[in-house]
Amino acid sequence: MSRQQLQDIYERLFMRFGAQQWWPGQTTFEIIVGAILTQNTNWGNVEKAIANLKKHGVLSPEKLHQLDADTLAELIRPAGYYNIKAGRLKSFLNRLFAKFDGDLERMGQLSTDRLREELLSIKGIGPETADSIALYAFGKPVFVVDAYTGRILGRHRLLEPGAGYEEVRMLFESSLPREVQLYNEYHALLVRLGKEYCKTKPHCAGCPLEELPHDTERLF
Repeated sequence: MSRQQLQDIYERLFMRFGAQQWWPGQTTFEIIVGAILTQNTNWGNVEKAIANLKKHGVLSPEKLHQLDADTLAELIRPAGYYNIKAGRLKSFLNRLFAKFDGDLERMGQLSTDRLREELLSIKGIGPETADSIALYAFGKPVFVVDAYTGRILGRHRLLEPGAGYEEVRMLFESSLPREVQLYNEYHALLVRLGKEYCKTKPHCAGCPLEELPHDTERLF
C-alpha cells in the first residue's frame, strides 16, 4: 500500500465526514480512564461510568488511587467487565504513582517509544489501548489500529490477510507524516466509516470508498 493510497483514503473520508473532534474528555486523566473503560463496550456505557466517577468526585489520579477496588468496580459498573476494568485502572494508577509520583505530566515527558513500552508493560493494557492513551491523552504521534482498520483495508485489498497489529501500525506510520492531528483524524474517520458503512455485513452503496477496488470474497 502506497502513501498516495493512504492519503487518498483520508481525503475521501474527510471530505465526506469532516473533522471528528476526538477523543472525548476534559482532561488527560479522563481520556486515559475512557481508553481503558472502552475495551469491549460502546462509548455510551463508558460515558455513564465516567459520569458516576465525576458525580462522586473521584475522577482524579489521587482519588482513584486511594479508592478501594470494590468501590471503584461498582462506580464503573455501566462500562461492563467492571471488576476486570477496575483492576486495569488500579494497575495503571499503581504504576503512575510508583514510577512517576502520580504525575501524568512526568509520564508524558517520556519519548514516544518509551511511553509505549511503559504502557504495554501494565497488566491489562494492550496495544490499542496503549496507543489510544499515547495519541489522545499525551499527544504522541502513534497511529491507533483497531478492528475497523483491519476490516476496511482488508476489504479494499490494501492489507494481507493475517497482518498483525504492529505491522498495520507501522504501515501507517512509515507512509504518513508523523503528525498527531493527522493520526487523530484518520483513526476517528476509519471508526466512523466502520460504524456507518464497513460493518460486519457491509453497506457499500454510497460508501466514501465505494469506487476503490474491493475484494468481494472478504466482504462477509
